[in-house]
Amino acid sequence: MTSSTPRRTAPSRPVVLVVAPNDELYRGYCLTGVAAAYDTVVITPGALTWEKDLVVDHEVADPYDIESLLAAGQALAARQPISAVLTWNEMLLVNTAVLAQHLQVATDSPDILRGCRDKATSRELLDLHRVPSAKSMKVANLLEAALASEFIGYPVVVKPAGQAGSVGVIKVDRAEELPAGFEFATEGASLWSGESQAVLVEEYLDGEEISVECVTHLGVTTPVAVTRKQLAFAPYFEEVGHTVDAADPLLRRVGPIAQAAVAALGLTTGIQHVEMRLTATGPRIIEVNGRIGGDLIGKLVLLATGIDLPRAAATLALGRQPDLTPTRRQAAGVALLYPEVSGTLVERGIDPEFFDDTDWLAQASWTLSPGDQVTLPPDGDVDVARVGLYVVTGYDDAQVEDRLAETARHITVTVQPAAGAEGAA
Repeated sequence: MTSSTPRRTAPSRPVVLVVAPNDELYRGYCLTGVAAAYDTVVITPGALTWEKDLVVDHEVADPYDIESLLAAGQALAARQPISAVLTWNEMLLVNTAVLAQHLQVATDSPDILRGCRDKATSRELLDLHRVPSAKSMKVANLLEAALASEFIGYPVVVKPAGQAGSVGVIKVDRAEELPAGFEFATEGASLWSGESQAVLVEEYLDGEEISVECVTHLGVTTPVAVTRKQLAFAPYFEEVGHTVDAADPLLRRVGPIAQAAVAALGLTTGIQHVEMRLTATGPRIIEVNGRIGGDLIGKLVLLATGIDLPRAAATLALGRQPDLTPTRRQAAGVALLYPEVSGTLVERGIDPEFFDDTDWLAQASWTLSPGDQVTLPPDGDVDVARVGLYVVTGYDDAQVEDRLAETARHITVTVQPAAGAEGAA
């Protein structure tokens, strides 16, 4: 464990500790939002890079090792008057709650966060409180998976109970596909060394997938935005784009269901990313995540509504009510760039004139460079499957969709296919 030389903090600004702020591309706006309002200290697994100018102090420690995390937090607390602790890392929600308790600052209990992280426990709580969800059964082997699938009825979804980011999640349409699907989910579960490596067989919820972005203070949940999602690479559930419209009328319909789901899991404070499907029988919960949504969803909410979810998260961690007054009424969307084939990235670029002259193009970033290998799902995760992303704004969702499509026409991505593959993007 190592530390930096701390800078003096302003006495009028509370000190907020962020555990594992992650990468700049997807989470840089989060740390920026917190640091704009509060003096910020961080615990990172390695030396500071992009975070350096945003923080006043830091410790290097393995945040997945609870003893190391607690020691780092204690070291920071010896130098800084820490008033709040938070994370937007799904896998570190429980450890962060333990740290917050250790430093005697506001938090939901680790047990509540465990229930949120473990999808089997979540389903039980949703059922107990009569929140519309999916039928779900925990299974230990292929035979149990087969029996559960027959009981629930095909198609089913087979997934790890403790993973995130659609890792190990697969739709199985027929009994003949179940052995491969169960193996895929089991492999995904094994990638997580945390408390739950169980596999679930669940009812497949057909319909448009959305998420509701929520803010909870003292047990009162406010839904602030709906995110419409674009999925690809069936039978896997890879998210390839998101849009947020401040005027989306769907929020009034799905907001109460998201509120009920948050209450069922016992969450009383923080930001929640509540995923659901709009089925023929009504909206039904996929899962409740006790943190800001990934893939720049919080940035889309900011661009569309003016509500700063990272700043709100820090305010909530201080035990205070955040200001959720919308200051914008527009829409925003992100497209996550996947080529059509795995292989070697030969070229990627955006027309420079279009980039310079388009004021509604809020961001265009690359995650891979020419010469890098691209590996699409299911073999590759988002780090090696995505080439880049771009963000646009517009008056409403329809205009955002048009602008996402227009931007795509100005982007070039060329991949030399891997051996045995066909075509190129």
